[in-house]
Amino acid sequence: MFYELTDRQEKLLELVVRHHIETGLPTGSKMLVEQFDLGVSSATVRNEFSVLTELGYVMQLHTSAGRVPTEQGYRYFVQKLLGEFHLPMDEQQMIRHQFHQARLDLDQWIRLAAAILARTSLGASFVTPPRPSANRFKHLQLISTQGRLVLMIVVLYGGEVKQQMLTLAEPMTQAQLSVAADHVNALFANATADEVRARMGSLDALERDVAVLVHETLVRADARPISDIYRDGLINIVEDASTRQAVRFLEERTLLATMLSETQTEERGVQVVIGGEGRWEELKDCSIILSRYGVVDEFSGTVAVIGPTRMSYGRNVAAVRYVANLMSGFVYEYYLEELPITTMQENEVRE
Repeated sequence: MFYELTDRQEKLLELVVRHHIETGLPTGSKMLVEQFDLGVSSATVRNEFSVLTELGYVMQLHTSAGRVPTEQGYRYFVQKLLGEFHLPMDEQQMIRHQFHQARLDLDQWIRLAAAILARTSLGASFVTPPRPSANRFKHLQLISTQGRLVLMIVVLYGGEVKQQMLTLAEPMTQAQLSVAADHVNALFANATADEVRARMGSLDALERDVAVLVHETLVRADARPISDIYRDGLINIVEDASTRQAVRFLEERTLLATMLSETQTEERGVQVVIGGEGRWEELKDCSIILSRYGVVDEFSGTVAVIGPTRMSYGRNVAAVRYVANLMSGFVYEYYLEELPITTMQENEVRE
């Protein structure tokens, strides 16, 4: 929630934020009047500064100092005043060329994305591999081994394979097992855990036992936390007193996974988390710019940069957006060939 500002107040807030980002210094009323054609006196600017201070958008470190933006001031700037920003074309072409020179390997693309974002932002970066929002069943095999023991191989979309031994009530031939597997494969094709549970009603004893194990496999896969997180540029923030604590945050996978799950449950596009949003103490002097890539709500990962609150938001938002779009194209073209994707999702990725 923001207090609405007049056009003049917005202009002054924008100037305060941009000046502080560029210099790290407070902004004084006299400097603004002298350097910008505001059409008002220093006294008028000071009065407006008083209003912005009361509303929580700027603060005065001591009585005779100018103003610096607060976290709320940065949020207002990012959401209402930042405007559209794109990386220069030569920089876009260089980044695109680096990706095209890399092997068509997801791990290499993720590492490259982290390195490019760290270099472009002069901060730290992290990238998570794409993963399904809800795992889906692809197919299974039932293989007779000895006596009543059967090897069950479950394959999920995205390539995950699980093996488990199943003990039958009575021995069955391989032909009987194959018939049961074919029935289960047809019934649960592309099903989520909830859909598997809802379709169990008409199965015989063996097929139901198999379906229960398939359901448990999907539930475990859905509950598994993010484990692989690629990071780069930590040296850029560990040397800055205002961002040093963020290094611990990036190294604590549980904290980072929690932040990602809480900030990106329903959001699309680029997000900006300023000052930890009152929830993460380690980020109180930092901002994180992040975006999902891939097929959002189906199969996606996250790219992000982290730096001081007075970072270059326009440039970093543009960099995160551009890299996320490149990664989405890679995932769609080379990693999701077998995944069932709706026409709407196809259009979303290609945009």
